[in-house]
Amino acid sequence: MLVLAVTTILAFGTAAADTPPDAGEILERLEALEARQKQLENELAERDARIRELESTGANGRPAAEPRRELPPGLTDGIGAPETEIAAETTTGGPRTPPAVDPAPDRDSYGLFQPGGQGFKLVDTPHGDLNFSAWAYIRYLNQEGLDDTYVDAFGRERQINQRNDFQLNKINLYFKGWVFDPALRYTFYTWTSNASQGESASVVIAGNLSYRFAPEFDLGVGIGGLPGTRTLRGTFPYWNKVDNRTIADEFFRPSYTTGIWASGALENNLNYRVMLGNNLSQVGVSADQLDNGLNTWSGALWWTPQGEYGPAGGFGDFEYHQDPATTFGIHLTRSREDRQSQPGTEDIENAQIRLSDGTLLFQPGAFGTDGRVNRATYLMAAADAGVKYRGWSLEGEYFWRWVDDFATVGNVPVDSLFDHGFQLQVGSMLVPNKLQAYLAGSKVFGEYGNPWDLAGGLNWYPNERRLFRINSELLYLDDSPVGYSSVPFALGGNGLVFHTNLEIMF
Repeated sequence: MLVLAVTTILAFGTAAADTPPDAGEILERLEALEARQKQLENELAERDARIRELESTGANGRPAAEPRRELPPGLTDGIGAPETEIAAETTTGGPRTPPAVDPAPDRDSYGLFQPGGQGFKLVDTPHGDLNFSAWAYIRYLNQEGLDDTYVDAFGRERQINQRNDFQLNKINLYFKGWVFDPALRYTFYTWTSNASQGESASVVIAGNLSYRFAPEFDLGVGIGGLPGTRTLRGTFPYWNKVDNRTIADEFFRPSYTTGIWASGALENNLNYRVMLGNNLSQVGVSADQLDNGLNTWSGALWWTPQGEYGPAGGFGDFEYHQDPATTFGIHLTRSREDRQSQPGTEDIENAQIRLSDGTLLFQPGAFGTDGRVNRATYLMAAADAGVKYRGWSLEGEYFWRWVDDFATVGNVPVDSLFDHGFQLQVGSMLVPNKLQAYLAGSKVFGEYGNPWDLAGGLNWYPNERRLFRINSELLYLDDSPVGYSSVPFALGGNGLVFHTNLEIMF
């Protein structure tokens, strides 16, 4: 090779000039060619090593790298947990967009962290992926400021179990992603209520499947939330409070059931979700307890004029909008309910139909007589609106509920019920990304009492992440018509409640 280089240089020198180059010039050119030769040999050696590495990888069962398959616009790797209350949707509260992931050179990658509650991507292959995420919180609850007893609208006195304890209140584990086709998504989860251990449905293993035909039409089947109020259209856990609603929202709302639903994002930033389900609340209810009619349906339509309202369209302006952001929504739910298809009073996310004094509609002697209601039709409407600007948020919702068409045994003195009420929440980021203060209150105008609540709280975000916070709240109850062990308010509660929570989701 060196002889060839000398011959080439001499030939080049002879053709390029009338006089041949001197010996020094020839030596300089030889040294340059030798350096170039060594560089090429190193590059060839590196290439051979890379080829051997790829061949070895293939022998172990992993295919060579290929271009990443992009998801269709608006498609995610799948989440859909309850409110997916566990659900964490992105900017509009409508269909989710793909989460940001850590960059990776190869198609197959493991353990990548995805922000925004999407968790860790454990597996990523051409045939599907698997993501793991979790949500949990620890709560200290003190209800010693409540009265010992309460008296309902019919003069019956009942004891209140005042609590003062620590609880690892809930743990939810999610496995989600897509399989076979990026549009075919799955969500499987374990949903626990440790404060209700020993009760039915204190641990739930459930999930759903969905197929995204287009951003305007996503079809799902499995366990999901009936979108009867704003807190049930996928805003969880982006709330001011930690895993509890105002008492008016809790009193009027439907819950989770098995069914089929459709959702999507339409033009002009309009979103919808409609669902056909088994009953108002199937958590803790077996199939044998259900009637043979699919007569529960619910729908929501909401508009975000600016195109976004923060992650999942949730409460509070943690994102500190520099321009006003607004949202408007309407909801309608109807269900023919049967006495035997009701969840237990301590079941997680239970939703029983109650009188405004807290009395269960279907319990024997509910109206102070020997009669009993066996079946009834529930119809509920809600309208909500909200605005966020520079850390401030003002959000409200109004509820209307009709219960009629009673099927009774014995003497029941009424044949219908009508109750209405509202909730209002105000929030302010006192320190951007660090500290939020909020007020939340609600009132029910009912035929058997007008209960209300008012809460003031602080959220501290130690590492400036929305889904890791310490929350403390002081709550005043006036004859609460709702309550069970996984929420801070007690049925019939009258007085002060304090609770503080450490919440994390990844």
